[in-house]
Amino acid sequence: MARYHQSVCRLCRREGEKLFLKGDRCFKEKCALEKRNVPPGQHGKRRGKLVGYGAQLREKQKVKRIYGVLEKQFRNYFQKASLKKGITGEILLSFLEKRIDNVVYRLGFATSRPQARQLVTHGHILVNGKKVDVPNFQVKADDEISVSLKTTKNVFVEQAVESAKGRGIPEWLELDRDNFKGKVLREPRRSDILYPINEQLIVELYSK
Repeated sequence: MARYHQSVCRLCRREGEKLFLKGDRCFKEKCALEKRNVPPGQHGKRRGKLVGYGAQLREKQKVKRIYGVLEKQFRNYFQKASLKKGITGEILLSFLEKRIDNVVYRLGFATSRPQARQLVTHGHILVNGKKVDVPNFQVKADDEISVSLKTTKNVFVEQAVESAKGRGIPEWLELDRDNFKGKVLREPRRSDILYPINEQLIVELYSK
């Protein structure tokens, strides 16, 4: 599967805000956005205010990069969201939040979504006691997410759980930190997503 293999800090600089792609580094002075808050490239300092299509495109790119999904995946999520009753933009974000790699990150078993995706694809994550190795697996209410027994002793997972204490857990999830387990209490709501996202711009972009 195609993936972005260059420095992910360039993506944050391109969007002009933190996308939290590097785990703990994003919260420290080493963060590239703290050092150089201009887009990458020789014309980076010429960043102007975006309107219309430019603003819509940048918002879509930003959300794609936050959740680590490709264009085809993102468009499929939008199409599914548009077929459901309710506010399309909010349903789209709900689909993204319910991805198992995002849930693993939200519970604090990984310091970033890329690290969480790696845990999932390598078979270290269980849902209701069964191994799930597909990052786009959608969790539902009452699902129990846990780290496999052998992985609970992994130093990176231990460090991630420790560092996540200051990040907090969304209200739609419940964490049993001592046993490396979590539970989905309900569907995620728009108020649970604290990133500065204007999902209406994405709806307008795909509705043209």
